[in-house]
Amino acid sequence: MRMRITGGQVFDLERGFIARDVCTDGGLIAQASGGGETLDAAGCYVIPGLVDVHFHGCVGEDFSDATPEGLQRIADFELSQGVTYICPAGMTLPEDQLTAICKNTAAHRRHNTGGAEVVGAHLEGPFLCMAKKGAQNGDFLHDPDIPMLERLQAAAEGCVKLVTVAPEQPGSVAFIKAAREMGIHVSVGHTVADYNTAKAAFEAGADHATHLFNAMPPLAHRDPGVIGAAYEVSAVQPELICDGIHIHPAVVRLTFDLFGKERMIIISDSLRATGMPDGEYPFGGQMIEVHGNRATILGHPETLAGSVTSLMGCLRQAAAFGIPLADAVRSCTYNPARSIGIEDRAGTLDVGKEASLVLLNQADLSIRAIVFKGQVVKS
Repeated sequence: MRMRITGGQVFDLERGFIARDVCTDGGLIAQASGGGETLDAAGCYVIPGLVDVHFHGCVGEDFSDATPEGLQRIADFELSQGVTYICPAGMTLPEDQLTAICKNTAAHRRHNTGGAEVVGAHLEGPFLCMAKKGAQNGDFLHDPDIPMLERLQAAAEGCVKLVTVAPEQPGSVAFIKAAREMGIHVSVGHTVADYNTAKAAFEAGADHATHLFNAMPPLAHRDPGVIGAAYEVSAVQPELICDGIHIHPAVVRLTFDLFGKERMIIISDSLRATGMPDGEYPFGGQMIEVHGNRATILGHPETLAGSVTSLMGCLRQAAAFGIPLADAVRSCTYNPARSIGIEDRAGTLDVGKEASLVLLNQADLSIRAIVFKGQVVKS
């Protein structure tokens, strides 16, 4: 199907928002299209479909449950929120459950049953440290293990895109190098690593920082830690949870200024409670408690357990915090797409990319329409 989207302010990677038409031909962005459907975008921003590289679930479902029905519901909900490409995160669990997660991801990709595209899997655990495990289950923590990662990547049929590791754990540098050889990006997180240890991990090939500031030592003037090391290695892209709970608005602004719009990745880190009422929910072998937009480990109200805000909600929060809208959009689209190697087909509205995009009302950033691979799925 051909389509012309006209009258909107269109996101451009270099120029911010510009007035132009967006044309599609089949599932791709086209130079121009004659005939076909016209979609009126007057009063709207036209942005690429969002890309979430770190979230756990929504609408009562968790990626780590490894059920086909659950993953389908997750994909459907994410698409309804304008998140068109997803790389869900597993938790710290036994290898047999991690294997089931990987196999479920591969099967979903083979069957292509609709909803947001599951572009891969993020193994947030189990290669983390006990002291900064956060909401991860410490019973299943594991030292970095190359053969285990090879088995999991085989079970996933090559679609593990990202793995988080605490670089102070034994064998981390060799693990990072091996992961990169498998085509897996490596993120430093859930760690007590000092500056030198983190810097060595980044120089070995780690190129992400998992939810910067959370589950790691703070930036200190004589001990810059992971944050200082990440800043100094330009290839590193830091994740930031912009749900209004995990990071103070001033720190969100500071971090964008420090790292620059070219490097920042906004993530949701959303849980199965996203899109659900307040209450208690299972998470990684534990129970969490949700009140409003705050989720904590049951009985430990000081321990945050991820967010209950979708990535589109995080984009709106970032804009409300004073991040220029174009920079917030870039951090939810092109930057995460580049961080897992899918920027050749997603993340911008350039000719030849997949025609996945969202129309946002300029007044309140609410969704007017969603187009996924050339098809209007919400209007």
